[in-house]
Amino acid sequence: MQHASPPNPAADARRGLWLGVLGVFLFALTIPMTRLAGGPASDPQLDPLFVALGRAAVAGLLSLAYLMLTRAPWPTPAQWPPLALTASCVVFGFPLLMGYAVREVDAIHASVISGLLPLATAVMAALVNRQRASLGFWLCALAGTALVIGFAAWRGGGALVVADAWLLGAVLAGALGYVSGARLSAQMKPEQVISWALVLALPMTLPVAIVAWPTAPVRASAWLGFGYVALFSMWLGFFAWYRALALGGALRVSQVQLLQPFLSMLLAVPLLGEKLDLATVGFALAVMGTVWLGRRMPAAGAPAPVPPAKEPRVSSA
Repeated sequence: MQHASPPNPAADARRGLWLGVLGVFLFALTIPMTRLAGGPASDPQLDPLFVALGRAAVAGLLSLAYLMLTRAPWPTPAQWPPLALTASCVVFGFPLLMGYAVREVDAIHASVISGLLPLATAVMAALVNRQRASLGFWLCALAGTALVIGFAAWRGGGALVVADAWLLGAVLAGALGYVSGARLSAQMKPEQVISWALVLALPMTLPVAIVAWPTAPVRASAWLGFGYVALFSMWLGFFAWYRALALGGALRVSQVQLLQPFLSMLLAVPLLGEKLDLATVGFALAVMGTVWLGRRMPAAGAPAPVPPAKEPRVSSA
């Protein structure tokens, strides 16, 4: 009879870190590719509603096939509500808000605002998982928020624009979805978390995607952007990301996203022809500095235990 290997927290933390890096690399292209798919307001391509729910529909069909082929067990009754919460955040909230935002502002602007996502995820983790973060951590979170709002006001000529509110809403939705998915990843395989969330949303995403299918021709590059966000941003990226959060802890692994805004900004230059200026880089560095400092601050309390599934689960090989 084979015995399970003893838990190795240090090894799990390392695996979580590297899987987090992989997930961040896949997610870094989300903002530029969403902008590529939807186009700017002056030259619109695919409708943001179609990009957001169409990509979820494609990923949902792939998820359905994956769950059937792997004979994944059905979620328990207690797991359906958190799956619905995860779906509402990462299938609907984040893609829709981000899609409409990047039609009004460039990808570099959106990348700076989304730089707040690691701290937002850590804050959500601290609140939802009842982790006692230090005063310094909360001060860093406030400082990062103030910097992001200051940057948005500066780019908006002294006032915030509607797109900035959409971006901040996307950050909050993404953070809550990450934490909810991470908690579920302690009960089921992480790749099944995003797959079940997408399948749960399929009765809504598929009909809307069919109705919103573009009738006017769009550039091939727009379809390329759509294909990327459907396959990688909406599906495969979460395979790595949720497993990383489950192994290394959402409060800490989320800080790997420190790399994401820089990667997104750099990739927007060749993909979209956008230009970086020193002031924008300076704001991005300042925001990332608060994230880095927040990561260094101690989290005194251990996370609250994730409730186990109420029914025994048989994992498929």
